[in-house]
Amino acid sequence: MKSKASTKLLVTLAVLTALVACLAYFGGFIKIGLASISLTLVPVVIGAALCGPWSGAWLGFVAGAVFFLTPDAAFWLGMNIPGTIIIVLLKGFLAGLAAGFIYKLLKNVNQYLAVIVSAIVCPVVNTGIFLIGTRLFFWDFVTSSASGSGKSVLGFIIVSLVSINFVFELLVNIVLSPSILKLLNLARKSN
Repeated sequence: MKSKASTKLLVTLAVLTALVACLAYFGGFIKIGLASISLTLVPVVIGAALCGPWSGAWLGFVAGAVFFLTPDAAFWLGMNIPGTIIIVLLKGFLAGLAAGFIYKLLKNVNQYLAVIVSAIVCPVVNTGIFLIGTRLFFWDFVTSSASGSGKSVLGFIIVSLVSINFVFELLVNIVLSPSILKLLNLARKSN
């Protein structure tokens, strides 16, 4: 019986890994300003809920690794190679890990609440790590871009680097993650 559960978990994780890789790659082509719009965090949250925190971390890491195959990677790598690698891999990994631990912590209280809070935490951690990394590794770019645009540094970061992407990811996660997880749980119960 344990072998069957392990196989099911492995297959679920493999399918979600492929989905994350596709969404991470093709999401880089959808742009609004400097922000790339991505649906990648939805399967990260689902994987964290279905397969556990470390699976969520794996899925987030895969999303980060696939980023290096997108056109956006050249821009960031051109400014700071180690900084880009650290930020991109760390933000995905920690976002998935945090979503998984939050889900695990809250699922016995209320599974629906657990997935909603996880769906909120995932993009918050993802964006938070990006902002910390921006301050550590890309501050010269941010300050020069802000002065060139006539915006304050904070205004540039919020408007140009974070706002659209974060709001989109947050709303999509809050709507899709609970819906998809509920459908998957219904499908599992009917089998």
